[in-house]
Amino acid sequence: MPVLTTIKRILLGAPIATRHAHHQRLPKFFALPLFASDNISSVAYASEEILLMLILAGSVSLQYGIWVALAVVLLVVIVITSYTRTIYAYPDGGGDYRVANENLAPLFGRVVGAALMVDYTLTVAVSVSSGVLAIVSAWPSLHPYMVHMGVAAVLLLAYVNLRGLRESGAVFSFPTYSFVVLVVLLVGFGMVKSWGAPREPEFHEAQQALTLFLVLRAFAAGCAALTGIEAVANGVPAFKDPAPRNASQTLIILACILVVIFMGVTWLAIHLGITPMHTGEPGYRTVIAQVAVAIFGDGFLFLAIQVATMAILILAANTAFADFPRLCSFMAIDGNLPRQLAVLGDKLVYQNGIILLALASGSLIVLFHGDVHSLIPLYALGVFTAFTLGQAGMVRYQLKNKLPKWGAAVSFIGMCTTGLVWFIVLITKFTNGAYLVVIALTTLVTIFVLIRRHYDYLARSLNPDPTYHPKAADSAVIVLVPRVHKGILQALEYVKAFSQDVRALHVVINPDNVDAVKREWDEYVGDLPLVILESPYRSLVEPIIEYIDAAIEERPDRMLTVVVPQAVPKYWWQSILHNNSAEPIRRALAARRNVVITNVRYFLD
Repeated sequence: MPVLTTIKRILLGAPIATRHAHHQRLPKFFALPLFASDNISSVAYASEEILLMLILAGSVSLQYGIWVALAVVLLVVIVITSYTRTIYAYPDGGGDYRVANENLAPLFGRVVGAALMVDYTLTVAVSVSSGVLAIVSAWPSLHPYMVHMGVAAVLLLAYVNLRGLRESGAVFSFPTYSFVVLVVLLVGFGMVKSWGAPREPEFHEAQQALTLFLVLRAFAAGCAALTGIEAVANGVPAFKDPAPRNASQTLIILACILVVIFMGVTWLAIHLGITPMHTGEPGYRTVIAQVAVAIFGDGFLFLAIQVATMAILILAANTAFADFPRLCSFMAIDGNLPRQLAVLGDKLVYQNGIILLALASGSLIVLFHGDVHSLIPLYALGVFTAFTLGQAGMVRYQLKNKLPKWGAAVSFIGMCTTGLVWFIVLITKFTNGAYLVVIALTTLVTIFVLIRRHYDYLARSLNPDPTYHPKAADSAVIVLVPRVHKGILQALEYVKAFSQDVRALHVVINPDNVDAVKREWDEYVGDLPLVILESPYRSLVEPIIEYIDAAIEERPDRMLTVVVPQAVPKYWWQSILHNNSAEPIRRALAARRNVVITNVRYFLD
């Protein structure tokens, strides 16, 4: 077994046969943490983002946070209800991308694909950076290493996902359920302990008036709680049969968990008079960390919640690692992305998509220095673009297939609601960075169109002419002879079997060796002339190219096969000691028509 293959097996485990793919499907218990951790984790920062907006109007405005949170919860219910329709309509997965692509137009499908790709990349960057902040809240001395910790977490997630879907679902279930249990405990115990008159928050002077626009900004920031809902609909094929029913039930369970803990944390933060802090403030703590300290103190349960928060936030990125490669595979099959992204790896995962997501999200963390509040303005616009176009596609799908009109009505309400939120997010976040998302979406859609045009051109170019009938082509063979050895003799035996026009070339790099080469040639070959090419500047490639160009000019209709004999050593490391002359020759001849380059290998036992 090759050394690289051995290392790959050690790191990633044994490959999985295609016939065992159904064993990799997940029950609801494992599917929930894999596909819903992104959505559940938003509890750790969605409440904080709402309060950060409202406090601009002074600490007295924080009391309106509960109403903003209720509006977000109403939107969650509408979106999840409409997504249950998508799951049953498209049980093979693909979610909003397939819905828009097949029911609206390919252009809308590309917009949705671009929006989701951007959103998944931001999901990884935001979730991992938020997880790192949770740890920094408990251990402030780690603040200078935030970027390093974030990049390391992304690499760890990529590694676990490269090991396979079922394995990652099992690994990530414990941290997700631990977070849910601890936050439910925090909410329940906190409500009992703090029931009564609310505490007054620390005074903050208003920087601006509490306007409708500011409330809408708070609502748009809180809509980060919806990111990840689409993941379940995109990943239906990963569920055990009956997949649509299990996926829709998982979505309903997710909604219940999200509503309870999101509303609970928001209510506690407002009731306890907690004010949000900015990342650079001394002694920075997230809102959920401040709530935990107020309820449990600085003891074990506080640290447990911080560790669980870090874990769920980092694992929230795993939702993107589960869905981004699958989305890319659908788009690659449709010709909008390179076809390599549609290839399943040894572990039945789309490994090229996993690697692409790790590189893109890791770059964002480095570029924005792991600052969550700089990344959040870029968030949500992409996912609401997908929500809106996906629901619009579902309206058309249900009307076209004459399904019950109440289903189309649900999707229509979802489309209108998410479209309104999309507009609010665009207006309120545009100058804060959302314009970068618009530029990214436009660029990606343009790239998709160019890739599709290339594949269409390739298909037209490769389609055979019905009048064409293959016939034997006249050919000549050119054998490169650095010196006479067993590998050269075997190569000559091989080429004489299929061509009468065989030419041997020797390029003179060292004039002192020419006579020895000629003598050995006459002794071991004899019946075939050896063409000697002078190379005054000791270039191996240029004389060969000049000779081949002259041969092409002599007979443009003839096929030329250039044979490069190659000795293959017994051990891989010995190849370092050998010249690899075939590569520069192959590169130089790559653009020439009717030229074939062949390596004839001689194994050194």
